Amino acid sequence: MSRKKGQVFSAEQKTKIVLELLKEDQTIAQLASKYQITTKSIQNWKKQFLENAAIAFEPARAVSEFKNEINELKKENDALARALGKTTVERDWAVGKLESLDLSNKKDLVDSKLSTVSMTRQCEMIGISRSSLYYKPKPMSEYELMLLHRIDEIYTLNPEYGYRFIHRQLLEDGITVGREKVLSSMRLLSISAIYPHKKKLTSIKHPQHHIYEYLLKEYWVPRGRTKQIHVNNPNEVWSGDITYIRMNGGFMYLAAVIDWHTKAILAYKISNSMDASLATDVLKDALAKYPKPKIFNSDQGSQYTSHEHTQILKESDIAISMNGKGRSIDNIAIERFFRTLKYSCIYISNFTTIEELKNGIKDYMHKYNFQRFHSSIGYQKPMNVYLEYVKSVA
Repeated sequence: MSRKKGQVFSAEQKTKIVLELLKEDQTIAQLASKYQITTKSIQNWKKQFLENAAIAFEPARAVSEFKNEINELKKENDALARALGKTTVERDWAVGKLESLDLSNKKDLVDSKLSTVSMTRQCEMIGISRSSLYYKPKPMSEYELMLLHRIDEIYTLNPEYGYRFIHRQLLEDGITVGREKVLSSMRLLSISAIYPHKKKLTSIKHPQHHIYEYLLKEYWVPRGRTKQIHVNNPNEVWSGDITYIRMNGGFMYLAAVIDWHTKAILAYKISNSMDASLATDVLKDALAKYPKPKIFNSDQGSQYTSHEHTQILKESDIAISMNGKGRSIDNIAIERFFRTLKYSCIYISNFTTIEELKNGIKDYMHKYNFQRFHSSIGYQKPMNVYLEYVKSVA
């Protein structure tokens, strides 16, 4: 649902909404509908809140730094004023401030009653399209939720399916939908077909998001005509990933860290937003409880290529490994766990609230780690094998 015309949220109101989000009792879609704002606005507010949270504990330092910054800017302003004139300086300052604003704040600057500057020109100056002024996002419909849920089911059962095969299955199920809609839905869920293929050298690396080399090739062993990854001991390789979990009122995200040898789940977290903090929180939790691994492997998602996540690994002296582009099979250990989780817990349970979901997954994680046999470790229990190893090397 879109923001009401003329509605402006104060800092206190934004803080209240962010705190509700962090409680994780509601999905982002539910909060957006409740306050009649876009999910993007809530995500931006959360990011700003977390980035500036430390200021609350060091207000004097923040004020001092702000004063120093003002003094430096004043000196620059005086120099520019002498060279270019005061008007040019003010313009450059305004442009810089505009660039730091998100879309919703930029839209608030447009004045429809201003007679001297047209709305089209105002939009051009601010850097937004005029059509965005009239866009009203709608809450996810029951059909869209049903479609996402069914795509997730098909993909979990057939992880090698691309959007064409999933589209064909949906049509066979009696669901009328176009191929492009299936493709965009898969992108929303961050899923793609799992199969090995040649890496295309077409990706452009973000200057702040370095893509690291895939380090698990040394663990490849022959298996018939193909190869599989075999890790000899616990704590040699950990893997991290994020998956989508369907809910009646939207969807949640589950991040987990798995030990590749024992298949034990070392840490996990459920959240209503898929951002860098979801991945970093799980990694910090695993490192706080268990000895560090030699290698941490993940996909090339922004949550794992972020500075925050890679910095934790560097500070812990853990080698960073990332899948080849489009090669989900490179992280197959945790992909298989997510599939097991969904078919053994999610799909057979009718979780109606986030609290029920969290409790249900908590119970399943204990069952999976301590009670369920795993064939890859000689039909032993994953966490029992892992903890026995940790005890033996302590």
